[in-house]
This record gives sequence, structure tokens and C-alpha cells, in this order.
Amino acid sequence: MTDGFDTRSAVTRSMLGWGVVAGPFYLTFGLILALTRDGFDLSRHALSLLTLGDQGWLQTLNFALTGIMVIVAGWGLLRAITGRGRAAGALVIVAGAAIALAGVFRPDPVGGFPAGAEEGMSVSGMLHLALGAVEFVAFAAAAILLARFFASRAERGRALWSRLAGVAIVVCFAAGAAFATMPAGVALLWAAVVVGFAWLLTASLWVYRVVPHPDAAKNASPVAGEAHRRS
Repeated sequence: MTDGFDTRSAVTRSMLGWGVVAGPFYLTFGLILALTRDGFDLSRHALSLLTLGDQGWLQTLNFALTGIMVIVAGWGLLRAITGRGRAAGALVIVAGAAIALAGVFRPDPVGGFPAGAEEGMSVSGMLHLALGAVEFVAFAAAAILLARFFASRAERGRALWSRLAGVAIVVCFAAGAAFATMPAGVALLWAAVVVGFAWLLTASLWVYRVVPHPDAAKNASPVAGEAHRRS
């Protein structure tokens, strides 16, 4: 703390802010690519397929930047939370790392995209699927664990939302993966992605408000400020 300004709180709040940005960034970037790539069909193809082809590096970049944002947000949760639910931050970091690596290990062509590509199963494709599983399971577990933090603060509505989001993420992912070659399966995978990022956004906002304002000590009374410096 410097001259009444709490640098640690300021940094933690900034980190949590990336949890708000990550989902909208990923989805907006991905949708722009999906709508501008020839042969890509949102009803049949998962966004990860955009890493394939000549312009695939753009979706790889999307994965990398989003993964970094999620990792930073997870670190922010670790800094902000003490006691019950703190492990949620570590799990968000795991999810972020899985997102970034999923752009490196690309999926196999499927459903005629990219056009003319031979479909099959490769090591890279299997690793991509495994990283997807790690991402969604980590997000789901983080949501369920963070509910304990909200419950400890008697914030029952937030705790319930966090638990429900965790269950929805894992159920939608599992069902979507089982029917990935069908439009319903793709829709369920979309649901898992959207709910996962929606949970991260709301959780980051809620925990952000728990972190003391950096200027709180500066604005406190002189007596309170002196007591804080001595403690």
C-alpha cells in the first residue's frame, strides 16, 4: 500500500476485469470468422474448426488471447478469495490453459469443413478433444466450488446460480460431445461455451465487488488510516 492507495486491490480488480472481457471477446471474434469463412456452417460446425485452413491462424490467435484472459481472471480469483471456494481460481487457470492449448492442437476436419480436407482421427485431434474436456470440467468444478464462497457470505442466489451453471456446463458438454456430428450436438456445445463464459463474467463481477476499493484507506478517517498502517 502506498500513500493510502491499495496497489494489491487495484491489481486484483484489474485481473478480474479480464474475466468479464474473455467470453464476449472469444464469441465476437469467433462469430466474425465463422460468418466470413467459406463453407463454415454454424449449425453443423464447432468454432474450433476455424483453426483449420489457410486462415486458421486467426482462430488460433483467438484461442490464445482468450486463454490468457481466463488465466489472468483465475489468478484474480485466487488473490481475491480466502477460505471456502478459493480453489475455484486454480480451476479457472486450468481452464484458461486448456483453451490456449486447444488452439495449438487443432481438431480434425469434420462435416465437410474445410472443403476437400480428408476426415479422420489424428493425435492432434484427440488432444484437442481432451483439452476441451479439461476446459469444461474445470469450469464446471470451479462454478460449483465458487458457490461455497457465495454461500459463506449468505449470498444464496449467487450460490445457486453458480451451482446450476456448473451442472449445465458439464451436462451440455457431455451431451454435445456425444452428438457432435448432429445439429443438436453442436447446439449443446454452443450452450456449454456460452454458459461457461457467462458464469465467468458474472462471477468475476461479483467477486470484483468483494475486493476493497484501492482508495478505501485513503478516504478513511486519519485515525482509521493510522490504525490500518500500524496493523
